Amino acid sequence: MKEKMEAKKDGAKIIEMSKVWKAVWLKRKLFLWVWPIVFVASCIWILPQPRFYLASVSLAPETSGTDIGGGLSSIASSFGINIGGMESTDAIYPLLYPDLFESPQFTVSLLDIHVTTADGEISTDYYTYLKKHQKQNWLTKPFTDFTRWIGEQFEDEDEGAVADASEVNAFRMSRKDYELVTDIQERITCAVDKKTNVTTITVQDQDALVCAILADSVKQRLQDFIIQYRTSKARLDVDYYQHLTDSARIEYEKAVHEYSDYCDSHKNVIMQAYLSKRDEMEERVQLRLSTYRAMNTQLEAMQAKVQECTPAFTTLKSASVPVKPAGPKRMIFVGVMLILATFVTALYAARDVIRQK
Repeated sequence: MKEKMEAKKDGAKIIEMSKVWKAVWLKRKLFLWVWPIVFVASCIWILPQPRFYLASVSLAPETSGTDIGGGLSSIASSFGINIGGMESTDAIYPLLYPDLFESPQFTVSLLDIHVTTADGEISTDYYTYLKKHQKQNWLTKPFTDFTRWIGEQFEDEDEGAVADASEVNAFRMSRKDYELVTDIQERITCAVDKKTNVTTITVQDQDALVCAILADSVKQRLQDFIIQYRTSKARLDVDYYQHLTDSARIEYEKAVHEYSDYCDSHKNVIMQAYLSKRDEMEERVQLRLSTYRAMNTQLEAMQAKVQECTPAFTTLKSASVPVKPAGPKRMIFVGVMLILATFVTALYAARDVIRQK
């Protein structure tokens, strides 16, 4: 008895679906009106949208530190678990590189990168390029300009964007510069493979050549930042020993000058007091020379340590100028709009049947 009731319920559902299909079929001419309208409207909306390109570069950074777990890291990597951050002595290891790209200080440092468009008509810094040479959808441009004009009416005079990239203050940015920095952070992404620590930098831009130039420049800036961090302690030691070496050299030259003047002014002197003072000054010269040589040796050792601490980066994928745009996907957009319009129209055509259900 129960199976029959379930069969009846299933049959009722089939009948209802057939009613829905019949209702949609009776109003099939409605689709002949909806499809052309949606197609034309979708084309009008998507065709003016500026094309954008994607360029990416991959590099494998050198990490420091010893594996305290022996083969533990290799075993963990096979399960997709990375314990490199625990075994590294660096405060900034590859998994933190994406966080670095979210730093306003790092983003502002990219504004002075010199870029050139593929047609060669624009050659300027990245800040000016974003401010003055970005394509916009002509449909939305009037609304965007009007909204911006409204915002400027309530903006203080000292809150506007600066005129040069070097004047942007990462610590205290204006509203316009903050919006620009946020836009750059959305254009540039950094992803790190947890198993291999391979870092992939992807850049999005409206121009293919600018996209490739920026990807290569961002990679270089990242390398410079990591090198700066990894060698900071050694470079401080170099500066410290450079100061000691310079001071020791000055003291040595001063002692030599005093010793030479004393010897020249006391020629043919046989008094023991003068001879003893001459020997004392000679010993002082030798002491200053020994100190100078010791400091110079330490300086050379610290300079060698800077080179030792400088990490090496292996570029796995170099930046190249993209040939085809990455988006917007115009055909896919139009197709999705047509599918959505078909679904909505079908619901509208069968609304009476659905209500009865």
